[in-house]
Amino acid sequence: MSESTIDAAAGTKLTPAQRKAIVAGSIGNTVEWVDWAVYAILAPVFASQFFPSEDPTVALLSTLAVFAVGFIMRPIGGAVLGAYADRHGRKKGLVLTISLMAGAAFVIAITPTYAAIGIAAPLILLLARLVQGFSAGGEFGSSSSFLVESAAPRRRAFAGSWQQVSVGAGALIASLMGFVLTSTLSDAAMQAWGWRVAFAIGGLLGLVGLWLRVSVEETESFQRATDQGRTRGKHPIVGILTEHPRAALRVVGITIAGTLTYYVWISYMPGYANTTIGIPLEDALLANTIAIAYFLCLLPFVALLSDRYGRKPTLLAFAIGFVVLSWPSFQLLSLGGFWALLLVELIGVTLIAGYSANCAVVMAEQFPAEVRSTGIGVPYALAVAIFGGTAPYITTWMSANGLRGFVWLYVAAAALIGVVVYATMPETKGKELV
Repeated sequence: MSESTIDAAAGTKLTPAQRKAIVAGSIGNTVEWVDWAVYAILAPVFASQFFPSEDPTVALLSTLAVFAVGFIMRPIGGAVLGAYADRHGRKKGLVLTISLMAGAAFVIAITPTYAAIGIAAPLILLLARLVQGFSAGGEFGSSSSFLVESAAPRRRAFAGSWQQVSVGAGALIASLMGFVLTSTLSDAAMQAWGWRVAFAIGGLLGLVGLWLRVSVEETESFQRATDQGRTRGKHPIVGILTEHPRAALRVVGITIAGTLTYYVWISYMPGYANTTIGIPLEDALLANTIAIAYFLCLLPFVALLSDRYGRKPTLLAFAIGFVVLSWPSFQLLSLGGFWALLLVELIGVTLIAGYSANCAVVMAEQFPAEVRSTGIGVPYALAVAIFGGTAPYITTWMSANGLRGFVWLYVAAAALIGVVVYATMPETKGKELV
């Protein structure tokens, strides 16, 4: 066997330790997002338990407001917990994030109702959700750094893609858990105690994720930075602002198109199809579930294409695809029917895979180890909050104000920003992680 063949094999083959790290990181991340998602899924069930129940709509809106406040904490978590992971290690950072998330889930599970302790109930709920938002903000940067740094050099996109696979898997598990509980328990039982079971299960799963994260080794990239004294220099936030501002802005630019199209296609599309096209909600949700399952299966394979051909080609395929296909997709959707919606969903998530398979790796490759978790986490969380979190509201407002025919233009404009960013950024495939 030639020397070049040996080098190529070494660059693509994952060692047992690397495989264990990727599995542990992915499962831990899945559990983290189960705990995050179960709140949104069961909010209509437990809303009256934490807020005055005279008006169910007011109670639900109050519960969803607490959910939204959790997003405010994500950039803060990205800054604080990202800096912790950059100073003390990915392993310690991930152990801390899952401990906070699972602990908050247990707190919600055992918090007495408004009828029992009055205003203290929603205050405890708010505090627990702030902790979960803080944890979620630190999770993306730390888990992306951990997975990418744990990979063989020519399998970094493949390893990083499991960050997004595990996020989607967490949401699906939370949804399935909600379906099983609501299908097996009466409405009265669900409101009285069934929702608590879901949060308790989420907390217990968090203990499993914690055990897995404690059992893995620290990454070589971080250990090397520590041995060289780089993790004892400037505070990571200072380092990002003074030494890597362009890379941080690039992360924002990378995220804009991906997060907006993701929220429109996966979060907003079922409701849009139901309210504006008239497709029955159960059909819209079924199409959405099929598309998400297909999307999660597709991600690792698109990541392998990225490892082979580069980050820029696969990202550009995603962005150019949405520029070209946004208008035809919405025209096809207007025909109505389950199959038209399913086809549109599948087209969209196929394109989005070009972003989601790459986002963790391409962001990680922008920064050195001593600021990597912070450099990923903070600008990503800000971009998601500004561009992704507002997408469902903006598209709903457009539809309600006679602008439904221009929703495709909103999506295409975001994709066009992506085309510019991806075309002008440097290719990082094959770049040595320092």
